[in-house]
Amino acid sequence: MKTYAQPSPYASPWTPGQRLRALLWGCCWSLLCGWTPKPCNPWRLFWLRIFGATIQGRPFVHQRARIQLPWNLTLHDRACLGDRANAYTLGPIRLGAGATIAQEAYLCTGTHKFDDPALPLQTAPIVIGAHAFVGARAFILPGVTVGERAIVAACAVVVHDVPAGGVVAGNPARPIARKA
Repeated sequence: MKTYAQPSPYASPWTPGQRLRALLWGCCWSLLCGWTPKPCNPWRLFWLRIFGATIQGRPFVHQRARIQLPWNLTLHDRACLGDRANAYTLGPIRLGAGATIAQEAYLCTGTHKFDDPALPLQTAPIVIGAHAFVGARAFILPGVTVGERAIVAACAVVVHDVPAGGVVAGNPARPIARKA
């Protein structure tokens, strides 16, 4: 977990340059990508690359997906960030080859240090393994790794790592099966 220096809960952990870059990204996505039809995926990937995302192969990013800071995002071949999925990339997020993030799932890399009165931002990376599936409206917390071919059920809240081939569901997510 990386903790940012903040003198108060109201001070930003980001430099003015970082905030300007994030503002430009938000405007660019809204104006150039957010309205595009699905076949325009290469155009959306182009703009993600321009803003620093690491893209390998041909992943798919839905036009209504939300990406906070693209320079913290890594997408491998055939990874999919679905309709209204939220990649809250205050820290790194990596989607392995063929990984699917279903509609309205939330990958959250940021939290706060609640035992400090300044409530400084804390971030930890999220890794979604190759061919893993994160169901609709699932919530993945900072620092979680979802193993290869694992399944996270719809609406699950994942607070611990999911092993390769594991199937989890619930709040908090608990193992319910293991794939062969």
